[in-house]
Amino acid sequence: MIPDLVTASRAAVVVAAVLAVAVTVALDRLAGGERVAVLRRRFVLGVPWGTLTVTGLVLAVYLFVQGGWTNWYSPVVTPFRAWSYLAPLGVAVSGFAHAGPGHLLGNLFGTLAVAPLVEYAVGHFPRERGSSSFGSARDNPYVRAFVLFPAATVAVGLASGAFALGPVIGFSGVVFAFVGAALVYRPLGTVVALSASGLISTAYRALASPVVEASGRPAYITPWWADIAIQGHALGLLVGVLAAAWLAAARGDDLPRPRRLALGALLVAVEQSLWAVYWYRGGETYVLYRGVGLALVAVAAVLVAALAVDRDAPPADTVREALRDLTPRRGSVAALLVVLAALSGPAVVVNLAAVDDDPLPGDPVEVRGYTVTYAEGVENGMVSVVDVEAFGETTSVTTSGVLVRNPDRGVWATAVSKGRLAFAGRQRVVVGGLGWREVVTVTRRGWTTVGGDGPAYRVTLSHDGETTLAYLSNASTAGPRIDGRNVSVAPTGSGFELVVAGDNDTVRAPIPGENETVTANGLTFVREGRAVVALAGEVTGDPAAGNVTAPTRVRVATRERYGGEN
Repeated sequence: MIPDLVTASRAAVVVAAVLAVAVTVALDRLAGGERVAVLRRRFVLGVPWGTLTVTGLVLAVYLFVQGGWTNWYSPVVTPFRAWSYLAPLGVAVSGFAHAGPGHLLGNLFGTLAVAPLVEYAVGHFPRERGSSSFGSARDNPYVRAFVLFPAATVAVGLASGAFALGPVIGFSGVVFAFVGAALVYRPLGTVVALSASGLISTAYRALASPVVEASGRPAYITPWWADIAIQGHALGLLVGVLAAAWLAAARGDDLPRPRRLALGALLVAVEQSLWAVYWYRGGETYVLYRGVGLALVAVAAVLVAALAVDRDAPPADTVREALRDLTPRRGSVAALLVVLAALSGPAVVVNLAAVDDDPLPGDPVEVRGYTVTYAEGVENGMVSVVDVEAFGETTSVTTSGVLVRNPDRGVWATAVSKGRLAFAGRQRVVVGGLGWREVVTVTRRGWTTVGGDGPAYRVTLSHDGETTLAYLSNASTAGPRIDGRNVSVAPTGSGFELVVAGDNDTVRAPIPGENETVTANGLTFVREGRAVVALAGEVTGDPAAGNVTAPTRVRVATRERYGGEN
């Protein structure tokens, strides 16, 4: 990559952005626009200080609580997920912590794009008749900007951690609350703002990596929708919608017409993939209910649209009165509250459960209360914590991969799946807490036999200068039968060996090194690069020179290839 080109590209982005803003503002003034004056009437100095304060808070959690300042690409994540009410640190921090820089920046860009719409609707200056800006602490514009708006945001973040289903992490629950609130006041403006989030993200990437060189490469991919915390996103959206509906009713604010609300809600929900309702079947298998999800989104859009009907009706004093004089708006609020309860209720049950302390399989590594091991086909201690069966699905599922458990913190997780480790060959698992972090390196090495029944592999765990054997797979037998003998590759405590069975005898021999040979039970084996070749009959030639020949020559095994290895 040419340094001068990178610098010039970054300068071009900055200059183009400055010129675009300057020219647009000038054109707006020529057209009689008063955008700056309008912003000053709603914001102190025309700036959404609350949004900036919240953004700084979330960034500070990543940098200083999760250790992102010194490990930007590998923060401490595990203890800051919402595992259980019995581990309150994770519940309290999960709504503001993130799994990595991409996760963090995505939510920050979403906040910068959408939160100002909500802050504008709330305003820094009181709007009630007879009130003054400094008449009370609640009406003080600086208190509203720097205290009340951030405090409300923190409250939503705490709620997202407390009522999220599963060990979630991220500010997205709050971002969706912003989206829901903005949707009620500015439905189509919210759609535009979400597009602006993509613009901010693209501008950032253009500055960070203005020139990118790329080529084809293998990758391990899971379904994109399986990485979405759909329950947490829906929960945040409903909280935002209901909060904005209450604010509008309390202040007598005008709302957009129902058709605009319905259209905005439908566009936002589809664009933000709120239709992606899925179930985890265990292992690395998920099922997506796309049709059901889209139908639910359509119903939700109608309920949001109903909030704009009969908004001038007086509030009901009792539930009985509300039921007797049921209006579309009251019915919508009631339905949304029922959905909110249905979404958050199961999380309470799950979060009250404790992680069992039964021994994990294998020879685990212990790190300050954490247990890290590798196992296959064990019951998922997180998903199976509450036994539920419905519509042919169940929470009693199994998992395979690198397991991390800490009963004191309520942690039980598959940190690295079996498939991902098989693809990558080596993965780092970060555990820790406030002010500390430790890394356990998980390594898989294996061989695949020709026509065999799966690979033979071994998994080790390395921490603090020591390496522990965590798992040995079954042996793998090659399909070809050579001179009446079966050849298998078997993992051992120290490596791998060839197992040759035939003539009522079984002989074991280590896998030969590069350009070396070994003999077992009448067969000769030579190593050629990544492959092991079996030779039968009279063997001639020099293995060191790579010219060994024999009447029968069969490749029986190949060393596993990981990630982008050649």
